[in-house]
Amino acid sequence: MATAPTTAPSFTGEQLQELLSLMQDSDSVELKVTVPDSALRSTAMALGIDPLDAQIRLVTFFDTPDLALNKAGVVVRARRIQGKGEDSIIKLRPVVPAELPAEMRRSASFNVEVDALPGGFVCSASMKGALRPNDVNRALAGELPLRKLFSKEQRAFYATHAPEGVALDDLSFLGPIFVLKFRFAPEDLGRRLVAEVWLYPDGSRILELSTRCGTTEAFQVAAESRAYLHGRGVDLSGEQVTKTRKALEFFSKGMKAGA
Repeated sequence: MATAPTTAPSFTGEQLQELLSLMQDSDSVELKVTVPDSALRSTAMALGIDPLDAQIRLVTFFDTPDLALNKAGVVVRARRIQGKGEDSIIKLRPVVPAELPAEMRRSASFNVEVDALPGGFVCSASMKGALRPNDVNRALAGELPLRKLFSKEQRAFYATHAPEGVALDDLSFLGPIFVLKFRFAPEDLGRRLVAEVWLYPDGSRILELSTRCGTTEAFQVAAESRAYLHGRGVDLSGEQVTKTRKALEFFSKGMKAGA
């Protein structure tokens, strides 16, 4: 593999300084890139992704019809995962890690991570909770209050950052989104990559490639991963689309149309 630069030339000096500061106090870094829908098939073939290896996920978001949570930087979601059960997550972004309460940082359910993609980055804080089998379906059917999908820690985190007057039980369901997740470890890269295909009800798709690494190795991993994908002919020049935002906007538009 050809030697690749270990800096981030697409960032300005100010952005790079901010990124370094955020990573210093974060738990991990996730490097991401989205591939144009038109290149999904060719990318899957180039990387040797076999559809039969996919793990099926159903992801449901919760927000108001006008996306008040999203506007406040709060993401609320629940997932059903093939072979792994169900979980729920409340996420806040952007955050400054050094400003988060120490007690919260010590929680085993809490994680602070920098998401970096071509030309941009954001630091987020997530509080995760495990669910019992069928909890998500019960909530979607109205048999379980939505707040019951979230632990006491998660509810406290939500209450601190959600807009005033927007209770968990008042949120609307946005989804579910059908997701196919692949994990693979190319021998000539030497680390694991993740591919997620998000399938939206209107037939559109997003393919996201990602890898997670420690904060001290982020630039090196980014350079090596980019060189690997470029060498496989993967198109890295397309517009970067956030899969969560696309999902929220799609279902919000549908709710408004049906109002």
